[in-house]
Amino acid sequence: MIIRKASLNDVEAMHQLVNNYADTGVMLSRPRSMLYEYIRDFAVAEIDGEIVGTGALHIMWIDLAEIRALAVKEGYTTQGIGRSLVEYFVDEAAQLLIPKVFALTYQPGFFEKMGFLVVNKESLPQKVWKECINCPKFPNCDEICMERNIDI
Repeated sequence: MIIRKASLNDVEAMHQLVNNYADTGVMLSRPRSMLYEYIRDFAVAEIDGEIVGTGALHIMWIDLAEIRALAVKEGYTTQGIGRSLVEYFVDEAAQLLIPKVFALTYQPGFFEKMGFLVVNKESLPQKVWKECINCPKFPNCDEICMERNIDI
């Protein structure tokens, strides 16, 4: 398995991965335009030339970044791909000297295994007032906010 920065050629596979989960209500949908616009935030996991996972590290502020749109292709979900992507993003945050990352998730157990703790969404005003306010689930978001401090 290779984890690498995403390219524009990966967008269709990324879109399909993320929106397959969105169709079941497990994550928010992402339009292609968003994937193209934020392509520099994204990485992909690739096995034998096939995109089997994706996610992004989105910088929110000088001391905060979000891991978002984390998705692993069905049939590959127990092979450590999600874990590898999260580790990739944590390493990237450390290289950028960002001391804290968070994720909004319906899978808190996965993130707990990765060293994340549950926090109140309102403790992240940059996220709530910049992006959450425009979400169709706002103000009744049922995602769980998980946060991890990074050794920098």
